[in-house]
Amino acid sequence: MTVGVAVFGTVLAINSRGGDSPSSQVVTSQPTQTPKTGDGLQADSLQFTSQAFGADDAPATADIPTGWKSATGDTRPKYVDPTGVWQIRFDTRGSKQTPDELVAAREKSIDEKDLQVISRDDGTLIYTYTDQTRGPRMGLSSFRPTANGQRTLVEITVGGRPQDEAGLRAVLQKAIDTLQISGTDVGDTRPN
Repeated sequence: MTVGVAVFGTVLAINSRGGDSPSSQVVTSQPTQTPKTGDGLQADSLQFTSQAFGADDAPATADIPTGWKSATGDTRPKYVDPTGVWQIRFDTRGSKQTPDELVAAREKSIDEKDLQVISRDDGTLIYTYTDQTRGPRMGLSSFRPTANGQRTLVEITVGGRPQDEAGLRAVLQKAIDTLQISGTDVGDTRPN
C-alpha cells in the first residue's frame, strides 16, 4: 500500500508491502521562481542565440540570451526574459547625431525617480532609477557609431535591476560584438 500526502511543497510517502515494516521518505520540491531581490543575472550562466530584426533595407542580427522572447519587432525590437525582469532593445533607425550627443540627450530625457548616472563613457550611458511598480532598476544604453564616427548606427539598451549589473554588461557586450546590419555604411541615409 502507498500513501502520499502533499503539504506546501513537501511530499511524504509511506510504503508497506505485506509483512514488511513501513518506511518513509520526505522529498522537498521547489517551484521555479522569479529571481529574489539579492539574486542577480549571472553573466557566466548565459547562453546566446542569434536573432534577426530590422528593416527590409537594413536587416540586422545580434546575439541575445537564449529563451528571451520578442515583445516587439521591426526597427525597434525588444526581447524580454520569461520572468519579465530583464530586457534588451535595439533601435536600428540610426541617427545623424554622434553617440556622445545621444548619450547627453538620453541623460536629459530620463524622467524617473532617483535617477543616478553611473557613467557616460564610449557612447554608453549607465544609470539607475526607481520604477514606481518594479522598484530599483538599472539601464545601459549604448549608441554605436558608424565607421567614421560622425553618426550613430544603432542604439542597444539593456535593462534589469542594480544587482544584475554584471549580467547586463555581458548581454550588452555580446550584442555589440555580434551586431551586423546590412545595407548601412558611411553614406547611411536613414532619416534620423
